[in-house]
Amino acid sequence: MDSTIQVADVMTRNPIYTKPDINLLDCAKKMVRKRVGSLPLVEKKKLVGFITRKDILWALIKKSKKDLSKIKAIEISPKKIATIKPNFTIKEAFDKMKKTKFSTLPVIHEGQLVGMLTVRDILNFNPELYPELKELETIREEAKKLKRIKKAQETKEGVCEECGNYDVLYRVHSNLICENCKESM
Repeated sequence: MDSTIQVADVMTRNPIYTKPDINLLDCAKKMVRKRVGSLPLVEKKKLVGFITRKDILWALIKKSKKDLSKIKAIEISPKKIATIKPNFTIKEAFDKMKKTKFSTLPVIHEGQLVGMLTVRDILNFNPELYPELKELETIREEAKKLKRIKKAQETKEGVCEECGNYDVLYRVHSNLICENCKESM
């Protein structure tokens, strides 16, 4: 990974954020409308909280007696928020993401939110970080091929052992039967 590329080079500028007193229902609606998985809670350009889809799901399950429209986002926001500065390298950011197990980091400069950095931002900029992704895709494709081959081997044309009709046959319990007989089993 190139150690000269900084967070500021790849981060999302002008991130979508919300006020800390927004209720969870409105917060969830905003996440869906804006197609984001998390929202920084900002007051006077300062990051005061951070809420994710998981936080909202947790509140929905744990606090199901209360209506989501009555719970404020800041009430369930974690007290400790992992952030990063724009002059850090993307390697440092990636290491921090691995250490904290967060896929999104708010970018803070002089106490103010200036951007958001996600794993997707890093991968879009530097896809060779995950050579395993290519290998995983190859494995999935091979599994699909094997499935197709197995299915092709399971079918052939001939006389059904159940009804005696000539048709495409399927192997079921070591018998070769047509689709009609297969469905009637």
